[in-house]
Amino acid sequence: MVIFATYNQHDEDMKRRILLILFLYVSLFALRGHAQELRAKVVVNTAQLSNTKTEVFDALKEKAQAFLNDHKWTSLQFHEVEKIECNFNITVSSWDESTGLIQSTLLMTCSRPVFNSSYNTTLYSVRDGDFQFNFQATDQLEWNPEYIDNNLTAMLAYYAYMIIGYDLDAMTPLGGTSCLQTAEDIVTNAQNLGFPGWASFNDNKNRFGLLNDYLDGSMEDYRMLVYKYHREGLDQMADNPEGGRAAITEALNLLEASKDARTMSQLPVLFTEYKRDELVNIYSGHGNNQEKETVYTILFGINTSLSEYWDKLKK
Repeated sequence: MVIFATYNQHDEDMKRRILLILFLYVSLFALRGHAQELRAKVVVNTAQLSNTKTEVFDALKEKAQAFLNDHKWTSLQFHEVEKIECNFNITVSSWDESTGLIQSTLLMTCSRPVFNSSYNTTLYSVRDGDFQFNFQATDQLEWNPEYIDNNLTAMLAYYAYMIIGYDLDAMTPLGGTSCLQTAEDIVTNAQNLGFPGWASFNDNKNRFGLLNDYLDGSMEDYRMLVYKYHREGLDQMADNPEGGRAAITEALNLLEASKDARTMSQLPVLFTEYKRDELVNIYSGHGNNQEKETVYTILFGINTSLSEYWDKLKK
């Protein structure tokens, strides 16, 4: 009986050790496999081209997507469910086969899930009309922040840090500052490449202009809007619709304040463009008349071109 008991104890100890080893292995694998921050999808539209060769654009899609998804952009650990959904839709307008120069427009959109719901909200969306670069099918996309010599990788890295920065700002007040400052470094270094979109004070809607506004101290209300709207507003809607909507109304006051602080900034206008349908759903048929009138006045004052949407808020 004593021998049998000793054998059983030894057997149980071995089982525990094996389970511990398996647990550590799975944990290390999970950290290694899920460290990247982005879940990006790249689409390349060549409908405007008469040239029927697609190899270079197939390679562009595959390599740009791998560049965004496989690179670890920060020291943060992202689990699979925490990866940031983003779409890069590249519409090519011209291609010089001999030089590899591609002129295109990028529509970049990123989103985040709303807590306790199946709904994903657009976090940031922008149209970049200066998405120009040289690319050959055999090119390897590599990233060295200390030596930026490729406009395609510079632009993709810039948007990667913008996406992560916005996502962190939406989770913690001003939480994305470090990533946004890295994006700012890319803007500074990429200005020597000779491609459009990086020039300072040349266009308030280009890559420099939008980031410069976002990081400007006078626009801190806008960054706080990003946090309050998403974390204190949308994330509370499932459990407390009235409280969540009240927080969103407060956030829109910050939107108005940021517009007043920097009247030429395009950020408040962009916000209304990619949030318009969502805002209509939040307020149409919900809330009191005073709340709706406040929100209507703010949004109409920022973007009168969307008046048909803002009229729906009052219903």
